[in-house]
Amino acid sequence: MTDIHTETHPAAQSDPEIQPIRFRAIALGFVLAMAICIITPFNNIYRQATPLGGGHFPLAPFYILVWLTIITAIARKVFKTRFWLTGKELLITWILMVLVSGIAYTGLVRTFFINITAPYHFATVENRWDEVLHPLLPDVWYPQSPEAIETLYNGLSGGRQMGWLEVLQQIHWDAWLQPLLVWGCFILLCYFVMICIVSLLSRQPLYNERMNFPLLRVPLLMEEALDDNRLGGFFTNRYLLVGMLVPVALHLLNGLHFYIPGVPQIPTLILAGPYFPKHGLFSAFIKLKIYIYPAFIGFAFLASKQISFSFWFFYIIGALLIGLLSVMGYNIPAAALGVSFGPTLSRPEETQMIGAYGVFFVFLFWLARQHLMGILRQGLGLAKPNESESEWLSTRLAFWGFVLGGAAIVVWCHFFGIPFLFSFLVIGAFFMVTLVAMRVICQGGIAYFTLTVAPMDGLLAFFGPKFFTAAGVLVAGVIQKVLFVDLRESLMPSLMHSTRITDNKSPRRMIFSGLAMTIAVGMVISLTAMLVLCYKYGIRTLGLDWANRTTVAVYENIVTLVESPIKPGEWVLIFSAIGAVVMLILVVCYHRIYWWPIHPLGYLTAYSSAMRILWFSFFVGWLCNSLCMRYGGVVLFKRLRFFFIGLIIGDFLMGGTWAIIGLFSDASYQVLPT
Repeated sequence: MTDIHTETHPAAQSDPEIQPIRFRAIALGFVLAMAICIITPFNNIYRQATPLGGGHFPLAPFYILVWLTIITAIARKVFKTRFWLTGKELLITWILMVLVSGIAYTGLVRTFFINITAPYHFATVENRWDEVLHPLLPDVWYPQSPEAIETLYNGLSGGRQMGWLEVLQQIHWDAWLQPLLVWGCFILLCYFVMICIVSLLSRQPLYNERMNFPLLRVPLLMEEALDDNRLGGFFTNRYLLVGMLVPVALHLLNGLHFYIPGVPQIPTLILAGPYFPKHGLFSAFIKLKIYIYPAFIGFAFLASKQISFSFWFFYIIGALLIGLLSVMGYNIPAAALGVSFGPTLSRPEETQMIGAYGVFFVFLFWLARQHLMGILRQGLGLAKPNESESEWLSTRLAFWGFVLGGAAIVVWCHFFGIPFLFSFLVIGAFFMVTLVAMRVICQGGIAYFTLTVAPMDGLLAFFGPKFFTAAGVLVAGVIQKVLFVDLRESLMPSLMHSTRITDNKSPRRMIFSGLAMTIAVGMVISLTAMLVLCYKYGIRTLGLDWANRTTVAVYENIVTLVESPIKPGEWVLIFSAIGAVVMLILVVCYHRIYWWPIHPLGYLTAYSSAMRILWFSFFVGWLCNSLCMRYGGVVLFKRLRFFFIGLIIGDFLMGGTWAIIGLFSDASYQVLPT
């Protein structure tokens, strides 16, 4: 009787709770991750389709995860004697795809080749780059063949008719090999340091703070349902089905309208600006837009009510501040910013984030002070190692990896022109801002996040451009553009999410090796795929206007600082100080007053371009969460959350479906923000 029962119910034969992760999950994740790296540049750039790897909850990995989960559940019903993959193994497969999906687009390759060729390709008699920049450029950073650069922008002659492998063979590898090796070493060093940092810090959010990780709630719940053999009940939940129906109907209708204009559509963008006056307190709202993204409403509902409230609240307060200053007669010109590198920085008021980021980083350091002291003692051999299942590397190995890896990055920067002392400040600022952004993304559940100010903006504000050498300004500006300013798909938040997914999973050595190999090989594959795409079609025809514009702006700013090293205006320092004071008040109240309703994370996103798109989603999600908890409590929340999970699943299923259709058509319907 026992044998029959075991054969009928595979869970009795192999409990997924205690079963180690098998190599098949790592191998499957690696193969799918490489496929995403190959396809993403073509889909996102050439087809201009819904980004497969956009943001910190990328489309392609989740779309694949949903179908893999369904296929696995069906396979269990048909083959009842064993597990093909457990839910926990599917999560490992998923997170491997997530890690590299950003590298294949804005996280690295979207601007990389433009970044290392722009000083030569865009040099003109008028901008005098050949006089100002070229003497400062390290030869090994850039391809030294004018033909290789021109072919990158114009494409190979007859390249459109060539096969992909033929284009690969026609690339000027002799010109590209040296700069790719030099930059590849730098990028991998940075990734290694990020891995060490996350391994060292993972215990703090996972165990000491019990962070919620809102972006992981849906994958975790779905795979728990698979392991408990109740996936059918999960997908047939009436609240979830109704939630899925909303984005499915919305994007089915609007997608058909995109291809067949005669079909009616439901607007997902409302221009609210015309309803506000151009002058006065509400003058900053004249460009206000309301975007409707069901998935992000779902993420906002699943996040902490305090955090989701703070996101939209500070966005509104930030806009009101601009109007209030205007009413008071403080019409501060944009020229008061001086030379800035912030990706969306346009007003001096927004430099509040310089001080806010600094104070919040100190607050995070203070929260983790005991944990950090323990790391220091263990790293120096003064205390017995206390290993955690959340850590990929031993504390001592990760500590010395961080120290030596960071020192190697500093030496790399100093070798190419940054003064040695300032190299520490530059690299420290880069990683400090990335750590704060990681916290915003992982704790706030904001899948699409952009910086307001760049790390160099803070350094220039407090030290002035004269503290840099001319070569130092160039090196710091280029490095920042490569890895530390376009953080909408940065690696570190995905690494922190990986620690939650791999927590208490074994064998740790195999899992970590899979993560490391996926990142390293994914970087190589992504760069190669992008280079092949550019040589086949030419950058000029790929619709990379944003990448061209932002990269050229970086070099223009560098030239300005080299020729006229003028310190930013006093308004930058004033607003930086205001930002620091406001953040200090927020963190003290948040930490000391238990009923305090505002979270400091919201202030950090007040002027982010991401919040201009997502503020309404967070408002709706917060409102629904508040009403649910007020009138129905936890019982209603547990039921109603499936509706918002349905919004997320439905939105991403439709996004993936239209992305697949877009691969075989001349245009693609956009489901998610780009």
